[in-house]
Amino acid sequence: METEKLYYSNGKLSSFTATVLECREAKDGWDVVLDRTAFYPEGGGQPCDRGTLERLEVLDVQERKGCILHRLEQPLLPGTEVRGQVDLARRFDYAQQHTADHILTGVIHRRYGLDNVGFHMGKESTFIDLNGVLDESALFEMERVANEAVWMDLPVEASWPDDSTLARLDYRSKKALTGPVRIVTIPGIDVCACCGTHVEHTGAVGLIKILSVTRLRGGVRVEYAAGRRAYHYLDTVQQQNRMISAVLSARPLHTAEAVRRLLEERDAARKRCVALEQKRFEVLAQQQSGQGDTLLFEEELNADGVRRLADAVKETCGGTVLVFSGAEDTGYQYALAAQEGNLRPLGKALNEALNGRGGGREDTFLQGSVRADRTQIEAFWRSCQSGSGIE
Repeated sequence: METEKLYYSNGKLSSFTATVLECREAKDGWDVVLDRTAFYPEGGGQPCDRGTLERLEVLDVQERKGCILHRLEQPLLPGTEVRGQVDLARRFDYAQQHTADHILTGVIHRRYGLDNVGFHMGKESTFIDLNGVLDESALFEMERVANEAVWMDLPVEASWPDDSTLARLDYRSKKALTGPVRIVTIPGIDVCACCGTHVEHTGAVGLIKILSVTRLRGGVRVEYAAGRRAYHYLDTVQQQNRMISAVLSARPLHTAEAVRRLLEERDAARKRCVALEQKRFEVLAQQQSGQGDTLLFEEELNADGVRRLADAVKETCGGTVLVFSGAEDTGYQYALAAQEGNLRPLGKALNEALNGRGGGREDTFLQGSVRADRTQIEAFWRSCQSGSGIE
């Protein structure tokens, strides 16, 4: 016996009574079958409803051959009448997201002929996969058109047309369908086969906001938020922008330009720092001229600075140079360089002795990091100088 699906006749029904037809033991609970239910099962990219049956939490809802299975932690006795309570806030949230999919995909299909071949509702956003490429400017224009449809407060109509009517109907569907087909229509916007839950009028969607666009398998994946999710997203963005505005002393609508100027100033400062570092490296290189194998510790260098210092010193010292920068509590970056020879055996020994990792594409230059203190590093270097490490 198939379960009567109350969520199709009344999408706002939150409380209902039903009779337990069957209770099946499952791996992590009990699957309860009712003669009727307002709980929507997972399907078509839409998560299931949540709520309670006789104050027991409904953990999952699935459909199997027309029967709706309600997963509970405890069993319910077959033949008893039970009261169900659906979490309408969750239902409305997913109805907003699902209706937004119909609107956004519908206007894209009508304008560009592209189909939605993938649909997934996450906890914070929804994803649709289009089987063709649209650039961001086109998609954001479709976002504007979709929101116009939202604000027109159009009816969202569901029907079960007979076979002859269905055969004449031009509707979207991700796959070939057999048996009764539920058609969801938004006049002038979309006609689509769909088993999900929707709001009654597009105005209840409130707002549709595209969050990201990425290329995917010859098409594009569009991430969006609608309704309450869109409001929370934009509210969070506004709060972030307000903080940025205060820090940069810029008006809220001019923060991007203020950030651009700040990045330009940062890049200019970095160039000056690199130039000053390079001058110091040249001085250090001259100080090590003709010294042969050289161990250097230099404070507050990043990995690139360690590399550039090693490159400078190897040109003057006449041997192998090993440069470290860092601290004992956080570890050291290192660069190992020479004008000729194979430093890979020395690099391997260094990593093994000093709990390090690193390497390089060239035999004459290796770079990495170690977790050791300065005393251990210097002891390792002395052992190399005694003839056991440098080729």
